[in-house]
Amino acid sequence: MRAIRNLTDEVLGSLSGEFDALYSDMGRRSIAPEYVLRALLLQVLFSVRSERQLVEQIDYNLLFRWFLGLGMDDVMWNHAVFSKNRDRLLNSEMAQRFFAEVNQRAKPYMSDDHFTVDGTLIQAWASQKSFHPKDGSDDGDGSNFHGQKRSNETHESTTDPDARLYKKSYGKESHLAYLGHALVENRNGLIAAAMATTADGYAEREAALLMLEEKQKDRSRRITLGADKAFDTKDFVGAARKRKVTVHALERSSAKHTFYKN
Repeated sequence: MRAIRNLTDEVLGSLSGEFDALYSDMGRRSIAPEYVLRALLLQVLFSVRSERQLVEQIDYNLLFRWFLGLGMDDVMWNHAVFSKNRDRLLNSEMAQRFFAEVNQRAKPYMSDDHFTVDGTLIQAWASQKSFHPKDGSDDGDGSNFHGQKRSNETHESTTDPDARLYKKSYGKESHLAYLGHALVENRNGLIAAAMATTADGYAEREAALLMLEEKQKDRSRRITLGADKAFDTKDFVGAARKRKVTVHALERSSAKHTFYKN
């Protein structure tokens, strides 16, 4: 945690000028962006599942307070205020700038030629009971939905409307979820790019192309990309080639490795 905090201090220091531009002398006092980013790091590192739990743990956990730079007697924030400040900060793209600065410091350890892409299911902080018809019709209290036809077109969660009912593979049960996507360099397994999207059958490929496009911006050098069978489609491979990316993927019909030539 000391090493992570030292790195965080360096990155936040390099962005201090941009953070200053986010402050305002008007309106209600907000939570400093530096605190929000540090708190989000803690949420990821310690797998805290909601902002309410995160704020609660910061209130009594001295390690968390030390990492954020808070004193033992500093008054803790309201979880709803923290959520609003987090949304405002993430929408300002400052979180991406923070990630980019960390990436820049890791560049000596990262491959610049060979990458792997994949997606993972992120379960939403919403229960199946909250998944009700969009038209407001009554389908009970949600405690017994067996035999009912429920889909993202007709239903949505009342507690997290952006979450989608989704399952990663056949034979698995569906969850209200999001999809997380990562582009990983193959030398040391460091994340070169990451993003989250709503969950659907096209999101993994679309997110991969967005990350590859950013990676290959203003570059003429071709790179290679390893991927699973979800990326074995003509459209994805063709779009990747246009971005100077050679795709290595598993065939959908078998476990054979497919090499798409330039």
